Amino acid sequence: MIEPGKLFQLEGGQKRRKLALTFGALERDILGIAEKGTEYNYSLPRAEYIKQVAAVLLRDPKLSKDAGARIRALLAAEPLDELRLCNYARNTLLELLGTFPAEWDLVIAPHSPGTAEDGTVRARDFFPGVCVYAEDIRSPFNIGSIFRTAEAMGAEKVLISPHCIDPTQPRAIRSGMGCIETMGWERCGLDQLPADLPVFALETGGTDINDFVFPKQGICIIGSEELGVSPEALARATYGTVTIPMKGLKASLNVGVAFGILMQKWVESLS
Repeated sequence: MIEPGKLFQLEGGQKRRKLALTFGALERDILGIAEKGTEYNYSLPRAEYIKQVAAVLLRDPKLSKDAGARIRALLAAEPLDELRLCNYARNTLLELLGTFPAEWDLVIAPHSPGTAEDGTVRARDFFPGVCVYAEDIRSPFNIGSIFRTAEAMGAEKVLISPHCIDPTQPRAIRSGMGCIETMGWERCGLDQLPADLPVFALETGGTDINDFVFPKQGICIIGSEELGVSPEALARATYGTVTIPMKGLKASLNVGVAFGILMQKWVESLS
């Protein structure tokens, strides 16, 4: 993060980019998932710092009247909703810069039996033996999304292939919203998958997801963004292949979205 006084000295696009990064870092700090070295550590109370940084944004000549009015209203609210103010300011800046968020986030407060009164998750609640194998996922945002879905839906572990992107990559960590640090995961080859668990694949040409009989425990293989599940992985998926029916002309889903649909169906069968 940067001192508000220094932000005033920057100009144009550089100032907007620094502001957007600052508000993003503040959001993660508020949520308790700040990346190492980016935690808020000024002596000034964080709420006051946010107000000062928002004041820098309010002086931007390209800020619309509506956006300015919204920011002023958020600043005047009692108590100050730090997260909503930072989120709105960051998205406003991204729009000014001509870029947009990579994804919309649904953030639900922890509610598992392992949650203490202060909101800290002491232990994960999950379905034992429910695992996903991410094969050659290239996008840090996608691997982060996969971890978030796996954690939210109660998977026990995420397994990743030897050529899958590193989940500890900064953009993956940011997209994972703290779930990569929470989930158990390991890197392994197809030949290292546990022999005692059923293995199935999410790919086209298989059994309709509405008819597929999900195992009580097992490993679901999801393939790369461009090539899908490899022939070697399909051969390893001896329990079968499950397919999401689609009607669109493109018949194409983002791998993270497809995995979310699958996990919902799998969890429904377990419940």
